[in-house]
Amino acid sequence: MVTPESLDKREDKIAVVGLGYVGLPLAVHLSAHFDVLGYDLKSRRIRELSAGYDRTLEVTDEELRRASLSFTDNPAELARCRLIIVAVPTPIDAYRIPDLRPLEGSSETVGKHMPKGSCIVFESTVYPGATEEVCVPIMEKMSGMTLGKNFSVGYSPERINPGDKVHSLDKIVKIVSASDAESLSLLQHVYGKVVKAGLHPASSIKVAEAAKVIENTQRDLNIALMNELAMIFDIMDIDTAEVLEAAGTKWNFLPFRPGLVGGHCIGVDPYYLTFKAESLGYHPDMILAGRRINDSMGKYVAERAVKMLIRQGLQVRGAKIAVLGLTFKEDVPDLRNTKIIDILNELKDYGVTPLVHDPLADPEEARQYYGIELQDMENLKDMDAVILAVMHRQYKKMGLAQISRICRADSPLLIDIKSAFSPARAKELNIQYWRL
Repeated sequence: MVTPESLDKREDKIAVVGLGYVGLPLAVHLSAHFDVLGYDLKSRRIRELSAGYDRTLEVTDEELRRASLSFTDNPAELARCRLIIVAVPTPIDAYRIPDLRPLEGSSETVGKHMPKGSCIVFESTVYPGATEEVCVPIMEKMSGMTLGKNFSVGYSPERINPGDKVHSLDKIVKIVSASDAESLSLLQHVYGKVVKAGLHPASSIKVAEAAKVIENTQRDLNIALMNELAMIFDIMDIDTAEVLEAAGTKWNFLPFRPGLVGGHCIGVDPYYLTFKAESLGYHPDMILAGRRINDSMGKYVAERAVKMLIRQGLQVRGAKIAVLGLTFKEDVPDLRNTKIIDILNELKDYGVTPLVHDPLADPEEARQYYGIELQDMENLKDMDAVILAVMHRQYKKMGLAQISRICRADSPLLIDIKSAFSPARAKELNIQYWRL
């Protein structure tokens, strides 16, 4: 079996399967201490990384150049590795059902090529039980081996926050779990080399899986509460940001804010838990209620924009609205599960033409995933309104006055989803302003 000593002496190699927002930073950190191979099935991704470029912007070009690791899109290379860490996406489908195909596919690939004595670790977010109920049987079938006899498994959930350079991999406590005590000790040794914040060993893989999935479920529910409060306060003509600022003066008030909940974590993970709960005969009312509220916010913002056009005496059908930002959060290029698309679709249903700008999003991906042609800033002139959807640094640098100039000079109209600017300043500039 693979041991801490065999890894330290580089007699055994570590493979990281899936080189996205989670896998690549992990591979880079591990490469400072071990012999590491990065595997991804996307050849384009491998070519870019081999050339020293990370399109996710999680790892700088300099960090990639300094890292001592190799990249491949050849799964046969995994046969040279006896600690294999799987960090593939776990999305949901159009019906909000967990899409386990990436996880199942990677389990097949690993099962076909893993050598005897391997330890296979999963970092992907799943429902409790998935590692042992889904991944292990696939690996046993593909390899002809038996868990506990020829290989072991572990689960150590990722806690990467895309775009966050403060709460990086080494600064976040890492949960570790495994199918046996020896493998747990191995994972504590390996992750302990790179995670300086400390480790939390869980008593079982299911406990670790459950801990991960409720982290984002808790955040989802708290944001849903803020979104519902924002809609209530809007009816009452009360500024939500001011209310939260006042309430935040109490020491135990939690600093959540309303907003769109997209991406591949908060807006996805709760559905993994609700799927498992319903398969066991339990209907999770509160979690699904929070999901309904958060999934409706794009429609709500678009309807608010339409109402503002009407109040300004503007024609809705044929109106042009500039939407600044398409990625799921600020200062990251990731378009997966962005909720900005809900705003765009609702505006189109009203006959409004949305023109989208985003300095970080890949134009090809925007076209491929959503059929959206990203605009240059120079093309955004004489708009009927602007929706500031994602607060990228570029927009913050532009400021309220410059953003408002995108609108028609006689009636600048701005919808600020992120509450980035001040209503008082907007009033000084004669901007019709609304913030969530």
